[in-house]
Parts: sequence; C-alpha cells; structure tokens
Amino acid sequence: MFDLAIKGNRIITPDGMQPAVVLIKDGLIADVVTVIPGEAVKKILDIHDYVLMPGITDPHVHINEPGRTEWEGFTTATRAALASGITTLVDMPLNAHPVTTTVAALEAKIRSANLFTNCGYWGGVVPGNVAELEPLIEKGVLGFKAFLTHSGIDDFPNVTEDDLRKAMPVIAKHGLPLLVHCELSTPMPASLVGTYSAYLDSRPAVWEENAISLMIRLCGEFNCRVHIVHLSAASALPQIVKAKAEGLPLTVETAQHYLYFNAEDIPDGNMAFKCAPPIRERENNELLWLALKSGIIDLVATDHSPSPSHLKEGGYPASWGGISSLQLALPALWTAARQRQVPLTQLAQWLCSAPTLLAGTHTYKGKIAKGYDADLVIWNPDQSFTVIPEQLQHKHPITPYAHETLYGVALQTYLKGVKVYDEGLYTATPQGENILRL
Repeated sequence: MFDLAIKGNRIITPDGMQPAVVLIKDGLIADVVTVIPGEAVKKILDIHDYVLMPGITDPHVHINEPGRTEWEGFTTATRAALASGITTLVDMPLNAHPVTTTVAALEAKIRSANLFTNCGYWGGVVPGNVAELEPLIEKGVLGFKAFLTHSGIDDFPNVTEDDLRKAMPVIAKHGLPLLVHCELSTPMPASLVGTYSAYLDSRPAVWEENAISLMIRLCGEFNCRVHIVHLSAASALPQIVKAKAEGLPLTVETAQHYLYFNAEDIPDGNMAFKCAPPIRERENNELLWLALKSGIIDLVATDHSPSPSHLKEGGYPASWGGISSLQLALPALWTAARQRQVPLTQLAQWLCSAPTLLAGTHTYKGKIAKGYDADLVIWNPDQSFTVIPEQLQHKHPITPYAHETLYGVALQTYLKGVKVYDEGLYTATPQGENILRL
C-alpha cells in the first residue's frame, strides 16, 4: 500500500516536465508512473496544472545560531524556508558565535538546531585551524567555507594564499568542496558616503576577478573542489569558462538579488540592498543571466544574511552588508526567469538538483525519481503576490524585495512525504533532520 499518490500535469522529473503520478511510501518516492496503480493508495492528491518539483536545496544561508540568534535562528529561518518550497538548507559557519571552525562549535550549533527543514553544515577555514579540518569532517560537515576579504565579523578572519595551501590538500583528500567568498580587497576610498554608486565603486569587479584567478590556480594545483559563492562580476566569467574547459573541479553560484535587481534602480541610502559583492549594473547582470542559462554558472543560492534593523543603520561604511531573502528564493528567481522565457525544468536544475551535487546529497535528494526522499514542493508559477515584509517568517522584516510584485507561490511543502506547509499554515511539528556526511 502506498501512503500518497500525487497526480499532476506538470511533474518535473529527470526526463523533463510531464504528466505523471508520484507514488510515495515510507518517506520515499516509490515510483513515478503514468497512471494510478490498482493496488491500494491511502490518499490521492490531484494537483492538476500546479507544478510538482523536488524540494529546493539552498546551500548558502546564514542562520546565525547560537550566539547571534537575535539576528535570525533555526526556527525562523527554517519556517521561512518551507514557505518558499525549500526543504534543505546548508548553514554557513558564520555568523553564529562561536563560528563553526571547531568540533565543539559544530556540536553546539547542532544542539541548538530546531529544524522545520533539513539542515546541513559547512565548516569554516580560518588562519590557524587546519588541525580542526579532519575532526570537522569526521563529525559530518559537508564541506568548508573561506573568505579572501574581511567577512564582516572579526571572529571569522579571512585566509591568505598560505592558509589555503595548508587547508586545500586536506579538503581535497576527502573530496569535499571549498566554498570561497572571492574578493581580494584593497583599501576602500574615503569618498564612501551617501550614494549607492560610491558603494559600488568601492568594491570593484577587479576584486572578484583577482580572487577567482587565485582560486582557479590553487584548484588546479591541488585538484581540490572549489565553489565560487555569489558571483556578481560578469568580467570574471571568461576565466571561469577556461577553467571549466580544462576540466578543473570548479563550480559557481550566483544569488537571486544579482539576477533580479540592477544598480541603476537602487535608491541611495536604502541599506536593504547592501551586500558584498555588490549588486552591479544591468549590462553586467544580463551577462550573468547568459552564463546561468548556458551552464557556466551552476546554481542559484540566496546568501540569506539577515541582521537586526539597528545594524542596517549608519550608511554604507557602517551598516551590515547582507540581504534577507530566504522566503523569497523561489518567486524572486522565477519572476526574473519567466521574463526571459526560462523553462521550469531549468529553474529546477538551478534550485534543486545542482545544489545537491555541491552538498553531496545528490544520491537521495533533488530529484523526483524512484528511491529518492519525498521532499517536494507544489507551487503555482502563474500566481502573483506583493511582498509585505511584516508577513515574512524571517526574524526581521528587512528585505530589498519589499512591495515588489513576484510570481510563484509555494502552496504545499513535503518532507519525506509528510505535508509540513500548506498555504501559509505549518501543518506539523518540526520535522527537519540534520544532514551530516558520515
């Protein structure tokens, strides 16, 4: 007997979008068939023309718990994720306190994790912690994150090339990815006041170009998987194309805000838009779209980096640089994608299947296929809504998408076949699991 059969006209499978029936039993996808079988099914759900997609994996989220729980926290972050069809998050090693650069810090984070979604964890690479890398691997981190410029908090300092030369052989030995914030910074100009244009000039594209050049060189030298997070500078794309053509184990993500917003439209003084690297000009961002559609950029992740409102004060030099968008991951990307005639299947690749390859969960998550976890989202790509910040599940209602009209509404979200979100209602106690590489 099957627990659930979901029947619909737009089921996104590895073979494309098609009419199908997804059979679920004991938390797994038992089969994908064309008609409801004769044997017993406890419940049949006909979603007609709504889309059934694998649950989204967002591999770039700052949950900030423990230690800076007033910034976000597992409960609010994972509830917000469900409302966007996200079923798995991978939490960054900052901005929690302590940062996840030791086993003790990882254990403290896991103890604090009240999960409405599944959640995995990246470890951190900082100067002097190379001896902690293998113990963190043994405890189940999915990979590591490093910064090449100041991270924004002093307890997660940036690494140098010398630090990377010590860490990358260890990471490569275990086949794990090294995620890198790629900006090699120079001193910011004193004129950094007032305007968004001045802020943009203070973090030029050449910072990204130089950092990515360094990481490509080290990737080839150590044969270490390198993942460039939140690419914003299209001028770095030619060297990425060359590295991939040479077969280097290099992957790249960009973020929704680089694909949705353009620098020309950002109002001066609105710190909800401040992030690093910055949102660049329209011409640059259209090149990001071309790279994403052609496969040069592998996936899209939010880089959800929230903070209390008082940290978004003080102008461009002093305010926190991070964008809150976790609950809007699906509609923000889809709204921009539908304007460019992107098929739903490609959207699912960027949000569902490619992130699981990065996280190492691709053998059991990210596909509607036999034997995979029944982590699923039912959504309406044709329904629009206006973003009301106070209605978001994020701990703080600060978002550059405020009052934007977006398309794509997550109607129901399932974890292992259990409906956990239903049109604004949370229908189960926290069901999420820790995703550990053991």
